[in-house]
Amino acid sequence: MKEYREVKNKMDYRQEYEKWCADEYFDEQTRAELKALEGNEAEIEDRFYKKLEFGTGGLRGVIGAGTNRMNIYTVRQATQGLANYILSENGAKKGVAIAHDSRIMSPEFAREAALCLNANGIKTYLFESLRPTPELSFAVRELGCIAGIVITASHNPREYNGYKVYWEDGAQITPPHDKNILAEVAKVTEFTQVKSMEEDSARAEGLFQIIGTEFDDKYIAKLKEQSIHPEIIREAAKDMKIVYTPLHGTGNIPVRRVLRELGFEQVYVVEAQKKPDGTFPTVAYPNPEDEKAWTLALELAKKVDADIVLATDPDADRLGVYAKDSKTGEYVSFTGNMSGMLIAEYILRERTKTQTMPENPALVETIVTTDMAKAIAKDYDTTLIEVLTGFKYIGEQIKFFEESGAHNYVFGLEESYGCLAGTYARDKDACVAVMMLCEVASYYKMQHKTLWDAMIDMYEKYGYYKEGLATVTLKGIDGAEQIQKMMTDFRENPPKELAGHTVLAVRDYKADTRKDLVTGEVTKTGLPSSNVLYYELSDQAWCCVRPSGTEPKIKFYFGVKGTSLEDANEKLEALKEAMTKGTI
Repeated sequence: MKEYREVKNKMDYRQEYEKWCADEYFDEQTRAELKALEGNEAEIEDRFYKKLEFGTGGLRGVIGAGTNRMNIYTVRQATQGLANYILSENGAKKGVAIAHDSRIMSPEFAREAALCLNANGIKTYLFESLRPTPELSFAVRELGCIAGIVITASHNPREYNGYKVYWEDGAQITPPHDKNILAEVAKVTEFTQVKSMEEDSARAEGLFQIIGTEFDDKYIAKLKEQSIHPEIIREAAKDMKIVYTPLHGTGNIPVRRVLRELGFEQVYVVEAQKKPDGTFPTVAYPNPEDEKAWTLALELAKKVDADIVLATDPDADRLGVYAKDSKTGEYVSFTGNMSGMLIAEYILRERTKTQTMPENPALVETIVTTDMAKAIAKDYDTTLIEVLTGFKYIGEQIKFFEESGAHNYVFGLEESYGCLAGTYARDKDACVAVMMLCEVASYYKMQHKTLWDAMIDMYEKYGYYKEGLATVTLKGIDGAEQIQKMMTDFRENPPKELAGHTVLAVRDYKADTRKDLVTGEVTKTGLPSSNVLYYELSDQAWCCVRPSGTEPKIKFYFGVKGTSLEDANEKLEALKEAMTKGTI
């Protein structure tokens, strides 16, 4: 059977490759790129053994010619499927907002998506130049669009690009729209089914509209509305030294603008990383989670004696942070959990103090985010709601709150460096995170404390919660099969003990079950179906395993609670080793 599959796949991918090389539907540059691959069978197979998968969020892949690559043809194909769904929902007149980041081919992909939608009679609002992803989320709601598209591969390496789809609530697509759009995209099997038109014709018909800087003013105003103590900022602004890098992405203009308008006077930007550039010349991996991305920012921080060091990813939805340890004078890295907790506690505490906390407040986080959130929410009599991994589920909760009136959203975060203060957008926003964290830093500076000092105070108050992540990358056809096998093994043979922690319960979000291993009781998780396993452990520890939705990876998440930083670190390493043994 395996041999048959291999022969069939080879025939299929070869046939498709030759078609792309010969068919004049594909432009000359594309055909030349592919013809140059003749003789490199492994590369040809990788480019054509499958269609670039349109997942529940959209597309993400390596830029290049082929069915398994990001190019204008795969973008058009995906957009035609989206267009068909929008038409079935009678959303043509509402239109679609489109934005893009600084990556290679991002402007071209954005334009191709717009013109495909236009050819289907759907109005588009295309930003005139690169913009942060959260501004697109805001635009969908502000313009009353049925959907939105962002061309970005977020924090992936430079060879990648992507295509994210949003629905009319401003969040990335969730059930039932994700599955329905996916089904429509799957029906577009031939490029002859794909429509497009010339830009001049689309403009003449009133279908192609450009969004300019006037929209930025509305977005920045919404960010500033989230500030709780602008008076503290004004007081601390002269002495507060901030180093910031956009890592060649979209954050430079909005981040600097909002800080300037709030009154911060000493904002130092890493000059070599200020200009948008999809080749990311100063970093191998434009991800604030990667310590190598911080080299230039930390050099500048030491030079100017900065209080806080900030970096946003290419589409400015993730924020990384360093702050000074006042005892050692060294800069300390913060995880997304740590910076998120600092902002969360500040919002809950100061909204309570100023009597601006809404009724029935809710803090929303994903299942792999820190358990410190539970302790903080309890302390401020706030409901904590957990959702599946992916910020779209946090955005979805805001919609549910508005529909039901059960809660009022005050803050949402995920472990992967993303959070949102306010409800103007429904995706994580690094621009508002920068603003809020600088306000938090100002608040503590007035008390002669750094952010790191404040973090230690929180550990002492709530417990030394520590979280970690391990990933295994397995590329190609065999890689996908290995990942599936690993998930099956974990599902069928769950551990009973990990690093001295007893496994108390197993949550299988694919089967929608939570099995209590002490009592044997089986209940529902209450969350949508997803290929995720979660182990509740003794001593307030936990671990979770799931395949990545955007990359050929399997991800392991861990969380512990220690009596000190050292104790928490030891427990975390032991748990990581136990869970990933034989896989890394």
